[in-house]
This record gives sequence, C-alpha cells and structure tokens, in this order.
Amino acid sequence: MTIVQTRAMEFFCFHRDRACSGPLRRRMVEQHWTYMDRYDSALALRGPAFDDDEQLVGSVHVVEVATSTDARAFAFDEPCYQAGAYRDVMLRRWDNVLGRSMWQYPRCDHTDGLFLCVGFEAEPRGPLRAQIPDADLVAFGHLLSDDATLQLGTVAIVRAPGARAARDVLGDSLTGIEAYRWTFGGRR
Repeated sequence: MTIVQTRAMEFFCFHRDRACSGPLRRRMVEQHWTYMDRYDSALALRGPAFDDDEQLVGSVHVVEVATSTDARAFAFDEPCYQAGAYRDVMLRRWDNVLGRSMWQYPRCDHTDGLFLCVGFEAEPRGPLRAQIPDADLVAFGHLLSDDATLQLGTVAIVRAPGARAARDVLGDSLTGIEAYRWTFGGRR
C-alpha cells in the first residue's frame, strides 16, 4: 500500500459584499470571527477591505489547507456567505512570494495607508514570475490556476500614500487592477 502525503496549499479568498449587506454583516460579525477562529493557525492573512468612502467591500483571507476541496469548504461554509451577505467569492491558489504571514510584517502595529491591490494577467501565463516590487509590502503573491502551473494575477497588500500609488506597485502588465483600503483583521 502506497501512502500519498498531501502537502498543504495556500489559497487567496476574497468574499465581496453585495450592496446593502452592511447591517447583515454587522449582526454576523461574531459568527464570522468564531468561524475564522477554527482556522486561526492556518491563516496567513486576514482583514477587511474598504472603498474610498470607508464602506466595507469585502473580507480577504489567505488560508493554508490540504486540498482545493478544503479551500472551497472554507470559502463557502463561511456564515456570512451562507446568509447571503456576499455577491461573489474569488478563490484562487496563492503563491506567497514573500513566504510570510501578515503578522511577520515588521510594521504590523502601523495600519494606516494600507491597500489591497488585485490585478489580472491579460492571458494566463507560465512559468511563474516571482519578481518582488520595491515597496512596503505586507503581502505579495500570485493568483494561480488550480494545478499551480499558470499565473492568473497578482495581489499585493502595500503601504502607499494613495490608491494610485498602490496600483502602480503591480506595474503596467496587469489588467483591471482594483485597489481598496485594507486593514489587519481578526479579533483585537
């Protein structure tokens, strides 16, 4: 009998809020945190994203799990998802280029000026590129195909003076770059 050992994989998960779901999300915050507490040791990144008007637009997590099935369970069993608070969920394999969690970021006690930036390749590409931009990065990594052979996009959480400067960290080769204010999440 051959025993196959499964190596854990990281997944980037962005639960994006639907319009007017703020009251529902606020009522469910304890259920959300209790659910996330179950994954505490597996989370490399967690936190809310906000638009320019400081309205919550979603929650970001990077979770380390054994299989893509486990990642889907993490994303879709989440209580706010089950209650209909989210309009969609982006769930992708994650290449953690920095190789660290957000808690290993040297300035994690300074949460001002942080932005979540997400950009996509015009066409999926391989081999993967791991070029790290010269920026104040909390997290940086690539969104991958399920088999991790293609790079589909890039995500950065960066300290920047504004959204435009944050977007510039991802360069000009990506399309549809989104930038949101972001802060460290979890229980205080």
